[in-house]
Amino acid sequence: MASAVELLPKEYGYVVLAVVLYTFLNFCMAAKVGRARKRYKVPYPTMYASESENKDAKVFNCVQRGHQNSLEMMPMLFVLLVLGGLKHPCISAALGFLFTFTRYFYFKGYATGDPINRLAIGKYGFLAIFGLIGCTISFGVSLLLRG
Repeated sequence: MASAVELLPKEYGYVVLAVVLYTFLNFCMAAKVGRARKRYKVPYPTMYASESENKDAKVFNCVQRGHQNSLEMMPMLFVLLVLGGLKHPCISAALGFLFTFTRYFYFKGYATGDPINRLAIGKYGFLAIFGLIGCTISFGVSLLLRG
């Protein structure tokens, strides 16, 4: 009897690496939030700084929000990558790498304190998400149509 790993295409390894890369990016963003907490004096468990109490609140909140938004996107990204990658591993992995690349610039731009800066390159991440949606739909349809 074949193990589940033996049933996966060899190229599925790229999908796994795309998931891990995004996880490392998340760790880096979390570290930057931690450093911003110290720099802008925002203690735990405060999620967002109050502008009436902290002159650097907007900058800190942008760093925090960039990470939080990336966390919010993570479950959808991982599900689409894992499922879409079952049928289209190379395409899905490439889209996962693209999303991670654009998300780095999304966070970097957001962390400047001016939220519009997150969109310069970050907005292209949605192309990757829509591509992953297509791969996942293709996988779902292929399951329904198999004989």
